[in-house]
Amino acid sequence: MSFSAILGQTKALTLLSRAVGSGRLAHAYLFTGPDGVGKTTVALDLAAVLLCRRPQALLPCGSCPGCLKFQSSNHPDFLRIAPEGAAIKIDQIRNLKKALNFAPFESGQRIVLLEEVHTMRREAGNSLLKILEEPPANNLLILVGNATGAMLDTIVSRCQVIPFSPLPIQLAAEIIRGRKPDLDAAGSLALAALVDGCPGQALAIEADGILVLYHRLISEMVADRASPAVRVEKALALAAELAESKEGIEPLLALLRIFFKNVLAARTSVNCAPFVPEVMRARERWNVSQVSAKIAAIDLAEQALARNCNRGLTSEVLLLDFFDYGTPSS
Repeated sequence: MSFSAILGQTKALTLLSRAVGSGRLAHAYLFTGPDGVGKTTVALDLAAVLLCRRPQALLPCGSCPGCLKFQSSNHPDFLRIAPEGAAIKIDQIRNLKKALNFAPFESGQRIVLLEEVHTMRREAGNSLLKILEEPPANNLLILVGNATGAMLDTIVSRCQVIPFSPLPIQLAAEIIRGRKPDLDAAGSLALAALVDGCPGQALAIEADGILVLYHRLISEMVADRASPAVRVEKALALAAELAESKEGIEPLLALLRIFFKNVLAARTSVNCAPFVPEVMRARERWNVSQVSAKIAAIDLAEQALARNCNRGLTSEVLLLDFFDYGTPSS
């Protein structure tokens, strides 16, 4: 099976190819792994094959009524559910249950794609679990999430889990450069390393301008030490920019977590050659406990944002933690 030239996910594609080729699909699949490695794209490609009326060698023909309707996002037997706001809501799952009471309209099978299932609260998760426990005939559910740990164990156990992994940095850089030819080789490689081999994340942050703010933030944090008053002033100014970035906070926090994990790795690595200069400067500035505290601050900020806490206040608390240099590294 060919999945839109998805690269670096051999295990996942092999499992799905065998299932489709043998006609022995599970009733539900859970595609799990980091964001930006092709999970949703593969799910869409799988749906395209299954809804095609004249598939050829496990490929959609692209011209039958099923393909044309799918390509125009108008196929009655394809349902796509994404979070409303921060999470998939209980009402969305209830509406899905009602839809599944009816047989597929045109094809022999209905495909349901649920994106970001890790955002579901327990109430919505329990409602989805009832569907998975007694799956209606002729329906295939494809769940896409970034971590099984954020979902009910009972949901995970009732799906066939298809794992997706980060790509090798060089391969991720090639994909990024193919999509953004204006980036030079060094820039695409740095961006790939920044997102731990998840090209989709890299393309998203590059398009949203998040990368510019990230580099400014890192540069200020590892700059020569200033007085406490100057540090507070810089922290509050950057916090205001961060709060105004709207949808940019969450991916920026993900980037910052990667940065601080790289700092931890650099402190314990014999060969520090792979790390960028900013990581090496941070390595000399903070000890392990201090870096771990900054990662914990990111966790707290993400939890606050998930609870719809004030973005400005959350950003200020986070940045003040970042710019508190504490005692010298040792």
